[in-house]
Amino acid sequence: MGRYVIRRLLQMIPVFIGSTFLIFFMVYALGDPVAALFGDKAPDPATAARIRKDLHLDQPLWRQYLLYMGAIFQGDFGTAFNGQKVTELMASAFPVTLRLTLVAIVIEIVIGITLGVISGLKRGRPLDTGLLVLTLVVISVPTFVSGYLLQFLLGVKWGWVRPSVPADARIDELILPGVVLALVSLAYVTRLSRTSIAENVRADYVRTAIAKGLPRHRVITRHLLRNSLIPVVTFIGADIGSLMGGAIVTERIFNIHGVGYQLYQGILRNNAPTVVGFVTILVIVFLVANLLVDLLYAVLDPRIRYA
Repeated sequence: MGRYVIRRLLQMIPVFIGSTFLIFFMVYALGDPVAALFGDKAPDPATAARIRKDLHLDQPLWRQYLLYMGAIFQGDFGTAFNGQKVTELMASAFPVTLRLTLVAIVIEIVIGITLGVISGLKRGRPLDTGLLVLTLVVISVPTFVSGYLLQFLLGVKWGWVRPSVPADARIDELILPGVVLALVSLAYVTRLSRTSIAENVRADYVRTAIAKGLPRHRVITRHLLRNSLIPVVTFIGADIGSLMGGAIVTERIFNIHGVGYQLYQGILRNNAPTVVGFVTILVIVFLVANLLVDLLYAVLDPRIRYA
């Protein structure tokens, strides 16, 4: 196991370098950051040249990337065009997005897997058909539609929750945004769980467990569910980074100043240091989440061993 983890960590290095360089290249290829800094006004040539020199924009792109990565390893993610350190923006944005992502992940795991197990065990029955239709509808409805609808009904019309979320929101205040963020992923988890359960419920090891006289709940939880969760865990592991970086719509609806909000503002204003810094952290989150998912395979399925 230890050798496998070391090997995977070494494999992450070229993936991290390649993905961050690609992001760096695409962001700085969107346009001139100095021109975006001045907006519609034409900058003074001398001033623009000095800013480009300070930001190393007068050097080749590969050289800019090396300087940027060197600064990152020293804990310096650069400075946004408004003069604020990118690390300060991260310190204010990541905690609320982490709490929001945690709420969304818990919702999609608990509700999604539960509905998937019920649907898989009732395959072909009206309950199974109804859940399949419901999840298809959830997947088909865009997030901004379901988000604004739930916000209006629960927050404005009925007053059950606050329509907007403060910067220091508690976990309970993030339940509605978490539901909106998790809806599509919850539907996919339900369908994945249902498919895996329906396939494995007729497997030989399930028949053997039933023939031994094991209680039904133990057959489902210890045998059937455990072996059926591998595709679900794979999806959830990849979904963690997607939820953190893809919460732009949800955070805009509920006025949450998290990672999605900062990325939106950075792209809107062509604020390259902010965008590259935040996406670099998200790349690390993706890599670590995938490593944890691979290690979790061996826990779920005893047949999987990492030599």
